[in-house]
Amino acid sequence: MAHLLPAPGPQRTLAASNFVYTVGSGLYLTAGVLYFSQDRRIPADQVGLGLGIAGVLALATGIGVGHLADRRGARGVYGVALLMQALATAAFLIADGFWPFVLAVSVAMGAKGAGNAARGPLIRHHGGDRPQAFRAYLRAVTNVGISLGAVLAGWAVQVGTHSAYQVLVAGNALAFAASAAVLFLLPPVAPEPAGTGPRWSALRDRPYLALTLLDGVMAIQFKVLTVAIPLWLVTATTAPHWLISVTMLLNTVIVIAFQVRASRHVDTPASGAVAYRRSGVAFLVACAVISLSVGLPGWAAATLLLAAVVVHTVGELWHAAAGFELSFALAPRHATGQYLGVFGLGAGLADAAGPALLISLCITWGRPGWYAVGALFTLAGLAAPAIVRRALHRGSPLEDGAIPTTRDKAAPIPSEV
Repeated sequence: MAHLLPAPGPQRTLAASNFVYTVGSGLYLTAGVLYFSQDRRIPADQVGLGLGIAGVLALATGIGVGHLADRRGARGVYGVALLMQALATAAFLIADGFWPFVLAVSVAMGAKGAGNAARGPLIRHHGGDRPQAFRAYLRAVTNVGISLGAVLAGWAVQVGTHSAYQVLVAGNALAFAASAAVLFLLPPVAPEPAGTGPRWSALRDRPYLALTLLDGVMAIQFKVLTVAIPLWLVTATTAPHWLISVTMLLNTVIVIAFQVRASRHVDTPASGAVAYRRSGVAFLVACAVISLSVGLPGWAAATLLLAAVVVHTVGELWHAAAGFELSFALAPRHATGQYLGVFGLGAGLADAAGPALLISLCITWGRPGWYAVGALFTLAGLAAPAIVRRALHRGSPLEDGAIPTTRDKAAPIPSEV
């Protein structure tokens, strides 16, 4: 197992903190929507609305916190964000109505966005010559943690009692707090000196903003597995409810096995654009297959859903690899946190609009809604090459301190997890 881990040092510490964090995330991603709708008795449409409100309120946190991490030091800022997320998640235990739910989820999502932005400078600082490769490795580690969390979440969903759901939420909060404790074993990272030009340069970089919007549309795909499929499986198919955990585990196993490998070949902005395009087509196929599972015997519905998850996950590998490459390669080193905070707006938009959009189209509308969602992903993927060409023509990012994107400078991280 030792060859699967980074050498002792900052990379291993970051990976360990990430692993603990994602065990907690696996609990919530698999059963968070069901916790609020089944245990807290908040209607599914209100859950979608509340998640959308929280996503909108949390959008601005990443940019400001990312800039703060650049100027003040990323480790401390990231640690505080993790602790805030732990406290907000613990508040889910007492969220007994719509507005308490919105308040708790808003703080949690804001802290999550802040943490993602603050983590960017740490990955760039400790990731070697090619931090995109280390970021891909971290995503594989993420899915190891999520798979373990999904197993525990599957138990809570199958038991379905109030106590089981309470244990699920408490475990999630404790994992975030433990992740912060591990993180503080890292040595402090000195702030990057400010570069020349406008203070908020990321907000003036129109091609980067267009890429952020595109990635936000594509990032709705994450909600397909965590929101749309669980609700579709429970309300529209005869598949067994425990299959929810199986779909999550299947997704995570594929990501664990192939994310580093898939990212290895996405090592230039041009290849990143192609990966976006391929992912859009894969998501369209997956959505079409999911739509066919309604009205079938349980075994047939389960078979189609599992096949769709495999295709969807292939698209997810390409989407993630494209995002890793382009978000880092087009960002100047002195403003990594700020640029990744802006790029995180895409995921924030997906958090804000994704649940409500998927519930309205896929759950309320049904089969035609799945086709509409698949078409949305495809159109976004097809737009990627033109946006990337525009970003490259605006000037060389390397002049502002961005990182090189050649294979021969890949960071020496493990090739498999």
